[in-house]
Amino acid sequence: MSIYVGQLAPDFSLYNTDKKEVKLSDLRGKKVIIHFFPQAFTGVCTTQLCTMRDNINYYTNLNAVVLGISVDSVFTLGKFKEQENYNFDLLSDFNKETARTYGAIYEDWILGMKGVAKRAAFVIDENGVVTYAEVLESAGDLPDFSKIEAAVA
Repeated sequence: MSIYVGQLAPDFSLYNTDKKEVKLSDLRGKKVIIHFFPQAFTGVCTTQLCTMRDNINYYTNLNAVVLGISVDSVFTLGKFKEQENYNFDLLSDFNKETARTYGAIYEDWILGMKGVAKRAAFVIDENGVVTYAEVLESAGDLPDFSKIEAAVA
């Protein structure tokens, strides 16, 4: 499935690093920036999330919430969050359902790994409508942060 600008964002319920359930629908009334990333502790993923961490005030001042999603376990994501001092939730899509729903999954990836999240970014407005969608085929590419900022503004 592919997610496109103008559609209602599919709801999901995932666990964060505190083992608390986070539902997209519970964030209505706020803008939501979702960053899918392949794997914790890897170079480009760290750059992607550190960029959001370092600019979090820009987003929070615009009534936006940032979420990072990967297929890593909550335990792995907890260590990653702690190491990099991320100031937003990292969510585990361990069962790969949300990444599939958002069209952000490699069915076959490197080294024989299957079902790894693609690097992707989505912006969802206060009403739950997608205002920006970017799914990258190359895990070595970063999302367009200037377009994300523009979609949030």
